Formats: sequence, C-alpha cells, structure tokens
Amino acid sequence: MPGWLSGRIGWLPYIIGTAGLLMVTVAPVWRYRVHRWEVSADVVYTRTGWFSREWMLVPVGRIQTVDTEQGWIERMLGLATIEVNTASHAGSSEVAGLPVDVATRLAEDLAHRAHDLRDDAT
Repeated sequence: MPGWLSGRIGWLPYIIGTAGLLMVTVAPVWRYRVHRWEVSADVVYTRTGWFSREWMLVPVGRIQTVDTEQGWIERMLGLATIEVNTASHAGSSEVAGLPVDVATRLAEDLAHRAHDLRDDAT
C-alpha cells in the first residue's frame, strides 16, 4: 500500500466512529423535535423532514386504506408504522415508530371513522 494512502486510511475508523456516535446521540433527538403527528376528529396531521419540512393534512373522509407494517428493526423494538392512503396524487401519510398496540388501535379507529364519514357523505 502506498504511504500516502495508508496515512489516510488510518483516520477512517475515527471518522466512521464519530459519524456513528452522532447518529446514535443527535439523530433521535433531532427526529423527535421535527417529526410530529396528530389525529383530530376530522383530519390526520403529519409533519416530517430533517432539513426541509413537509406538512400533510389528510381529511378522515378521504382515507381509503390504513395499513400497519413492521420492519425487522421495528419488530425487535416492539414498534410499528401506520400508513394512511388516499386517492390523492400526493401519496400517503405515515406515522412511524409507534408502539404496536397504539398503531393497531389507531389504524382501526381511523378505518372505522373513515368508513362512517364516507357513509354519511353519500
């Protein structure tokens, strides 16, 4: 290995370790401060984004499906994600990192409310 390369690779573990430490300590606090969600009687509100923010308001009457999913890391931690789908071109809104029982209850509640509001509108 050339001498100029070995000197630069020697710093690589320190750089990776520092980046990992920042991701473990700073990222959760930052995510907690910028990601929000709320469900009211007639709307699901989510706010996401690390640098640029996206606010999404989903009227409950427009909800078509509510899905609950778990990735393998979420399953290990006892968490789940709900995805609220509409026919909108903007796509879906999701709330990640909920305890499984909360996600299940919220998904069922939103599906029932969406069904009831849809029946009232016709």
